[in-house]
Amino acid sequence: MKQTFTVTGMTCGSCKASVTKHLSSIDQVEHVLVDLEEGEAYISSHSPIETSTLQGVLPKKFTLSTKETSKPIIEDAVKQKTKLQQLQPLLLILGYIATASILLHYSNWSTKAFMLDFMGLFFIVFSFFKLLDLKNFPTSFSMYDPLAKRVTIYGWLYPFIETALGLMLLMRFEITIALGISLVVLSITTIGVTKTLLDKKSIQCACLGTALKLPMTEATFIENAIMLTMASVMLYST
Repeated sequence: MKQTFTVTGMTCGSCKASVTKHLSSIDQVEHVLVDLEEGEAYISSHSPIETSTLQGVLPKKFTLSTKETSKPIIEDAVKQKTKLQQLQPLLLILGYIATASILLHYSNWSTKAFMLDFMGLFFIVFSFFKLLDLKNFPTSFSMYDPLAKRVTIYGWLYPFIETALGLMLLMRFEITIALGISLVVLSITTIGVTKTLLDKKSIQCACLGTALKLPMTEATFIENAIMLTMASVMLYST
């Protein structure tokens, strides 16, 4: 079931992220697409949802009303892209990080050093993209990270935590502490990603911030799983 609504009160990307987050919290909702410029929200759900129900979850500054004419072209354009096409930026970045980590040690190979550098570069690069739009990142991140949902400041601090972890791993400074924190942080996010995938919610992944529009897919889970595995192995060996 597809419904289109007019949304007033949105003035910026943060507003768009907030509307998306709150509308996505409704169990019946499968997919939410918010168009800031048009002031519209396109909702796919298991069954029709009353306007009053949708309005009830939104902050008071936003007003939602039914729109008779819809624009399915926007949603269809998103669906026309395969998962591989949508995830191309993520895969390219991971490829560059892996290649750089290999080249750093190809002449004198060390699996331990490779994993430390891969994790360090991963945190540094991913935190960079989050910091490009720090204002809107916390809202998008809180849509699936359980701790960011409950502790607002955690979403604001998360990019800086990643930066600190990246530097610690690359500089080989207090590796055990860095790995321990990495394990905790990644585990929390992975729990949220897993729940989102199981609920079949269609939301934006904030792993590369809000500058790059990435969907939440199994690739996000695999990306976190790889980092969790590396952190666990390195922590055990250390």
